[in-house]
Amino acid sequence: MTARILDGKAIAERVREDIAQKAAALSQQGVQPCLAVILVGSDPASAVYVRNKVAACEKAGFRSLKFEYPAETEPALVLAKVAELNADTSVHGILVQLPLPPQFDEDAVLEAISPAKDVDGFHAENFGMLLQGRESFYPCTPWGVMRMLQEENVKIEGADAVVIGRSNIVGKPMAVMLLSKGATVTVCHSKTKDLAGHVRRADIVVAAVGRPKFVTGDMIKPGAIVIDVGVNRLPDGKLCGDVDSASAKEVASLITPVPGGVGPMTITMLLANTLLSAQRSTAK
Repeated sequence: MTARILDGKAIAERVREDIAQKAAALSQQGVQPCLAVILVGSDPASAVYVRNKVAACEKAGFRSLKFEYPAETEPALVLAKVAELNADTSVHGILVQLPLPPQFDEDAVLEAISPAKDVDGFHAENFGMLLQGRESFYPCTPWGVMRMLQEENVKIEGADAVVIGRSNIVGKPMAVMLLSKGATVTVCHSKTKDLAGHVRRADIVVAAVGRPKFVTGDMIKPGAIVIDVGVNRLPDGKLCGDVDSASAKEVASLITPVPGGVGPMTITMLLANTLLSAQRSTAK
């Protein structure tokens, strides 16, 4: 068996076309979706992420605002900008690019963003609503994974799912989203005993542990669906995921590539959240 590639880039393009059409219709009503991005410091990876997000906004017909600060900036200045953007009714989404320099309390900055503009889905209020099964802004990466599974008509209800990783950004919300669709979910992490044994029982595996090629083919149940959230840079400069794709694709039925898998969907769902915020603003 050789796994079929789950092309996140192609799915993202289809979803973004729909988002662009809805944004155009909203703009005709006088409301142009707007995302404001704050970047502190000069981390090269963060700069690339921000550039990609701004470019995606513009391509979808959104307005984008970018605010850049040097690494030594006092947190109070950034918090003041967040407060200003919270009050600006023309801004529908606010994103503070992580990681922040060490003088920042990242939790405090994320909590300062209005839950109504928290298009990253990181605010405690939105996360709490996710746990309760209520509509909220969902974290973009796990929501992107769910949309990929939906587009591929993957049956989640009744499936055994393993999420490797327990971060607030991916692992925990991913587990909740799968659970909400009827999967039996196991969350594995660095303290898990017999991690390989858990993974071998899974119909759906989501790897979000941040360790290159951590999940190998001998850990995969034949026919399983493997979602690789990890993005790691090897010493030779090449990118790879948390899954050893060469061995895993010989066992799995469906697998995401790195790059070109989950990554494009993350930005796509950021656009979806920003559009939703803009739509909600017209109902007020």
